[in-house]
Amino acid sequence: MRKIRIEDTPVGKGVFAERKLGEDVVLGEIFGEILDDHPEDSSYCMELQSGRLLEPEPPLRFVNHSCEPNCELFYWVDEESDEPGEDRLWLQTLRKIEPGEELTIDYCWPADAAIRCRCQSSACRGWIVDPDEFDQLATSQPDAWAAYLTESRSAAPRQRTRRAGRKTAE
Repeated sequence: MRKIRIEDTPVGKGVFAERKLGEDVVLGEIFGEILDDHPEDSSYCMELQSGRLLEPEPPLRFVNHSCEPNCELFYWVDEESDEPGEDRLWLQTLRKIEPGEELTIDYCWPADAAIRCRCQSSACRGWIVDPDEFDQLATSQPDAWAAYLTESRSAAPRQRTRRAGRKTAE
């Protein structure tokens, strides 16, 4: 873990690259307590292949969400049988990462657990939600969705139009 450091971000703590990292680099296994039920006091839990949950330990506990992530979580799969391997979770880069860049993943939360996103990426969906469930937000969270639509409309830049001046012949 000498490749990363924890720093404060606008949304809490985050994980940052200490040095340049290549594409498809396995940064490490995410260790922590394995749980059968979702705890009420944590939003850090990650689902494992078995359906159980992993309450991650620092430093990888602090990997933040982005709608345009530079890392991903993965499970090992037995290449011969294509069956899931052990109930373990790993973090890997998706692209080259520069020193000082924050490491992020797409949380892909289900629509009924989605919250507003503050990642500020150019591809931000506005919600921390599985892209395949984005269209379910209006029915799974109608009040939050209505507030989102109202905010989106009021935050949209207003276009001003100006009439072109007429040229008069003299």
